[in-house]
Amino acid sequence: MAPEDAGLKKVGVIYGDVGTTEFRFTVSGYVEQGDYVQVLHPREGWVLGRVDAMERKTDLSLEKAHVMARGGKVDISEMVSATVSVIGYRDEHGILQHPRTPFPAGAYVYLAKDDLIREVLGIEEHREKGAYIGKLYGHDIPIYLDINRLIQKHMAVLAKTGSGKSYFTGVILEELLKHNVTAVVIDPHGEYGSLRKPARKTPAHDEFGISPRGYGDRLLMFSPDPELNRGCRPLNFTLSHMSPRDLLNLMNLGNTRSYLVPLRKAMDLLKTSKGDFTLRELMRVIEAEEEDSLGPLLGGLEYLDEVGIFARRGTRITELVQKGKVAIVNLRGVPPDIQQLVVQRLATALFELRKRNKIPPLFLVVEEAHNFVPQQGKADSSAILRTIASEGRKFGLGLAIISQRPAKIDKNVLSQCNTQIILRVTNPNDLNAIGKSVEGLTKGSLEEIQRLPIGVALVVGANIPMPIFVKVRPRETMHGGQSVEVL
Repeated sequence: MAPEDAGLKKVGVIYGDVGTTEFRFTVSGYVEQGDYVQVLHPREGWVLGRVDAMERKTDLSLEKAHVMARGGKVDISEMVSATVSVIGYRDEHGILQHPRTPFPAGAYVYLAKDDLIREVLGIEEHREKGAYIGKLYGHDIPIYLDINRLIQKHMAVLAKTGSGKSYFTGVILEELLKHNVTAVVIDPHGEYGSLRKPARKTPAHDEFGISPRGYGDRLLMFSPDPELNRGCRPLNFTLSHMSPRDLLNLMNLGNTRSYLVPLRKAMDLLKTSKGDFTLRELMRVIEAEEEDSLGPLLGGLEYLDEVGIFARRGTRITELVQKGKVAIVNLRGVPPDIQQLVVQRLATALFELRKRNKIPPLFLVVEEAHNFVPQQGKADSSAILRTIASEGRKFGLGLAIISQRPAKIDKNVLSQCNTQIILRVTNPNDLNAIGKSVEGLTKGSLEEIQRLPIGVALVVGANIPMPIFVKVRPRETMHGGQSVEVL
């Protein structure tokens, strides 16, 4: 049977020097950059490739262009050339292989059929254990991420501001809620409380086969500042579990060493007499010393008391982590140093309790991750997040880092995220960091990341063995990450 009889659409002919990993063809049919194509190899059968670049070659010279600019008519000869990166084929054992000999010059190039794309890319519909994130860009092929692999291997969602990283994270959280996966979300800007409310119905919902819905009964909302973040339960830590040195680090005092001894003395006294205690009680013990030099220490404690994060009885992790539910830790309005403390204390407790199997397996999602585990500078939460990235999978604690600045995230943590979701990125340093952390990313795909439309993501990892572009499905719930309009 000839390829045309099989329903294939011819789009060009291979020309010039031909390799086993790349070739060029002259375009005779409609094809776009990013399209998948297939070529019949004389030994290996059908081989899949992807159009990485396109170029229009013409004989329009400067002189001819000058004539045209003055209203004259000239004949222009032009041809369109496309460059294809060869993906390969599946052998009799289902293993992805590259051809070992070049394609013949003059071979026809066809738009790839969906069945071949699925087979070669290894796309499987893990409906029972998969997160439905959208469709292969330009095709009606649903894309599912294996949730077990997603959590076991960690995930990174990277994009410039306004390119859809929080929107995509919302899609992932909806899928976790559908599959009764336990999760804790560090939410510095209060974006994810919108998961409670259904989105407005649009034609895109029908296109992707989903319906708006809310998950209010499956969400647990906490905040250190419940007065500002209404609808949240208070998130407090027990002061008696803090070390004097950790407490001093939160006060931004100039000479912490001179305050360490009196603070330790006061805390030890209260632990012995009361067990748990409040900041006000701690301040009264220090005031009783009547030392003028302790004024800055009292001012620092006053600041922490106003933040309101410490209480006689702290929030229990078993209140925060409940099987099959997603806990949102809303840090909107909380100072950056206190945010780091919250992440450090929570992440440490989650890791230690998972090691002892005291809480169910869960996914820890950290928004604005460059603030909590930076490549340069210091954050109180860095050490524990590095530990979770390297050891968490052994204990059923997955990590997702979300950021608009990949270059500013600790490289060791980023390299541990085997599932990478890349939306539009334009900063050269961020692109360089992505290029080093994503395996199998071609030069053409890296360049394409800079021009991605909103709602399209490059995905690799979990059960997706090589980078593919995905049109992200619409949210079932309201999106809480919109920018504020000034006018």
